[in-house]
Amino acid sequence: MMRLLAIDTATEACSAALWLDGVLVERFEVAGRTHTEKLLPLVQALLAEAGIVPGQLDGLVAGIGPGSFAGVRIGVGIVKGLALSLDRPVVGITSLAMLAQAAIRNGADRVLPCIDARMSEIYLGAFERDEQGLARSLQADQVVPPLQVDLSALSGDWAGVGTGWSRYGAILSQRLPNAPLSIDGAALPHASDALLLALPHFRSGQAISADDLVPAYLRDRVALTLVEQQAARAAKAAGN
Repeated sequence: MMRLLAIDTATEACSAALWLDGVLVERFEVAGRTHTEKLLPLVQALLAEAGIVPGQLDGLVAGIGPGSFAGVRIGVGIVKGLALSLDRPVVGITSLAMLAQAAIRNGADRVLPCIDARMSEIYLGAFERDEQGLARSLQADQVVPPLQVDLSALSGDWAGVGTGWSRYGAILSQRLPNAPLSIDGAALPHASDALLLALPHFRSGQAISADDLVPAYLRDRVALTLVEQQAARAAKAAGN
């Protein structure tokens, strides 16, 4: 018997999901910048619907980013606080892995999840379906300008998912040896996919202490410098 709660607020999506002895339930909504107001009521409604209280949970799962700095901090902070108060183990799952898992559930074998990181950059990963039907990372997640992405070594067919594809799909497609099998530029991470990826860690005893849970920001700044802003405007004007 295992009861797990997953929370993700790393992007404009806000979601919470429960794993109850093999049954998966989720609450999901696009929250924009209102995660702080929406997350706790959403979690409370989910627990009430399932008829359980936090003390009955066996562990917690956090969406650790990358994504919005504020969003990542909110979700990770809530999970750490709950886990510490309940003395429960945790597992952190990245936003890119969640996106890849959703695509794999829908039939993809190889996935390039990509999130618009603003500042003319993207968060990018590469995943494949493993023997259990779970997303397995093929390379380290990265933050990179789209024009600097090198996908030439990726053979075979790939699905593109995430907001980065919505904005930079033409650039990314040109860097693949083959055109993407499919592109879903509206896809956002779901806590339910974080649960699916976290389950093997709990079952094998690889969950960690809440003290050891850390965000995956991928970059250490939130805005362009004045010089970088001026250069970006100049480049945009030159392109026009």
